[in-house]
Amino acid sequence: MLPWVAACRRAALRPVLDSPCALRTTLVNVARTRRTYATAAPPLENIRNIAIIAHVDHGKTTLVDQLLRCGTTWEQADAGTDRVMDSNTLERERGITILSKTTSITYVSEKTKTPTLVNIVDTPGHADFGGEVERIMSMVDGVVLLVDATEGPMTQTRFVLDKAIKRGIKVAVVLNKADRPSSRPDQVEADLFDLFATLEASDEQIEYPVLYSSAKEGWVASSYPVEDKKPMSVLLETIVDHLPAPTHLDRSGPFSMLIVQIEADSYVGNMFLGRVQSGTVSVGDTLWALDSETGKKVGEGKVKKMMASMGGLAKVERDQAAAGEIVSIAGIKGGAVNVTLVHPEGWGEAGPKAIETTPIDPPTISTIIYPNDGPLAGQDGSKLTSQVIKERIYKEAETNVALKVLPGPTSESIELRGRGVLHLGILFETLRREGYEFLIGPPKPVLLPDPENKGGWLEPVERCEVVMRDENAGTVIQQLTMRKGEMISYHSGSEAGLSDGWVKVVIDIPARSLIGYMAGEFKNDVRGEGTLNHTFLKYAPHFGPFPTARNGSLISMAAGESSGYAMQPLQARGVLFIQPQTQVYPGMVIGECNRAGSDLYLNPCIKKQLTNIRAAGADDKIVLSAPRTLGLEEYVAYMDEDEMVEATPLSVRLRKRVLDPKKRERMKNSKGIY
Repeated sequence: MLPWVAACRRAALRPVLDSPCALRTTLVNVARTRRTYATAAPPLENIRNIAIIAHVDHGKTTLVDQLLRCGTTWEQADAGTDRVMDSNTLERERGITILSKTTSITYVSEKTKTPTLVNIVDTPGHADFGGEVERIMSMVDGVVLLVDATEGPMTQTRFVLDKAIKRGIKVAVVLNKADRPSSRPDQVEADLFDLFATLEASDEQIEYPVLYSSAKEGWVASSYPVEDKKPMSVLLETIVDHLPAPTHLDRSGPFSMLIVQIEADSYVGNMFLGRVQSGTVSVGDTLWALDSETGKKVGEGKVKKMMASMGGLAKVERDQAAAGEIVSIAGIKGGAVNVTLVHPEGWGEAGPKAIETTPIDPPTISTIIYPNDGPLAGQDGSKLTSQVIKERIYKEAETNVALKVLPGPTSESIELRGRGVLHLGILFETLRREGYEFLIGPPKPVLLPDPENKGGWLEPVERCEVVMRDENAGTVIQQLTMRKGEMISYHSGSEAGLSDGWVKVVIDIPARSLIGYMAGEFKNDVRGEGTLNHTFLKYAPHFGPFPTARNGSLISMAAGESSGYAMQPLQARGVLFIQPQTQVYPGMVIGECNRAGSDLYLNPCIKKQLTNIRAAGADDKIVLSAPRTLGLEEYVAYMDEDEMVEATPLSVRLRKRVLDPKKRERMKNSKGIY
């Protein structure tokens, strides 16, 4: 057993230390022995690089917490914190993983008593962040596929598993939430086997081990029904036994590493994360940065600092790293995602070679960003100009490989292309919190020219899985088929692993059809009892126009502060989005009209006239219904072709693109659309 591991375990088992001085001495000794080990690379056969992949809300982050408690230091294990890897503020607020993160634990096998360095990559579970999953597949040699024992394989399960199988990566399966009464592991296992066969897995990949677990309770079992609950270390034993070590890598050759992620450090600047593909690297070495597509040199520099993650997101400084290890390197100019770092010597006459990268799926949704030109611009934010906004977005595109940035229709605008409304919405929310003000145009599908039909277009198609109550299925299916959806399967009750009265429907539908429907209509159709998950499927010939149920808008015709006195009679006109004492301006959308295709201009700022004449009767009591509150992503998905979303650090507003109603009407009559 390693010295620092033994010291940690003894410290964890010791109930009371003699004195505070003894505690401090123990911690210092543990830190010293840990740092000594961190500078020595373990043998390749004692390394496992794995990724945890799962559909959203299947318990992936909770499982990672349990694995960290099996191999990390006792200080962190005793902290009692959960969702250690969800360090981002938005991740904790929304309860989802947005960014891929890497950590390492040292696990001492109970069978062989040999320490193994297990590098774990925590990946997002939402399809909109699939780019985070695709780029880290080059760092791992095995994956742990986590599947809900009740829901079974879902859309994102298929997506990430397909990426792993195409790269020849071996898989270990964990059926989580097996403690639930509704769990159906036999059927889920059959569905998984069919999924592996459909994705054309090799004979070696299809012979995967299966474990049953409850990540929340911290146990795992090798058979079902569960009779013998074992600690989560059994999963680590399975990882060590069944998932391969990176023994195919060569430590004797020249150094090379593909950058898959950029981390910011306040002292040394950008740090480039990746797995060392060949050779060794030490602090002070001179490295070149090569473009992975062209192989040309784009920068160079000396390694100033090298770090590795241990036991969560804690960083351990390294002096040297070898092939098979995952580290972050600082000091190289020209580094970026999908750029190869190499040592310039030892390559022979051919010279240094860049590491090939796997192309990721293309973006499917596009929107245009403008600087805020509204009447309230500059009141909330401090970063307003188009140049400042562009610089920030281009910096984001360096690390967000699924995001593409293109010039906009005007000199001040910029076009963003992403995987979905949530993918872009997270970026917009991040910009808001950093003090930016900007306008967001309506999202549209990314169209490609149809090579078989001159002048035709191809549009992205999503595979959509809907789980809902039986009585709401007819309405949802009708709405999706009206939007050019094609139903693939329909399963009810136990057939889909659901309770009686629930159904699961799979529909292929154009991506643009889901943009407006998911903003609010779906929640109304299922009465709040249902989920809709989707992932990119393919590009298909354009499906043509389809009818939508979007009603007209209630538009403010005055500037000022809204009042309850004015808003009470306006409630009969539609559903309001604002509350009393909200700043409004002409052209701002304050609600949804009751009638489809018809906008109404209203004045929500009228104040009650006060006089010194006593009224004959008592004043009427003002009763206002709760406004319909929409978030940033909901506004982006909800807006119409002639509308924009105004995002500031303190407010999110919906407005017409052209605020002047007369000018807007003239443009509409002359061009038909604007």
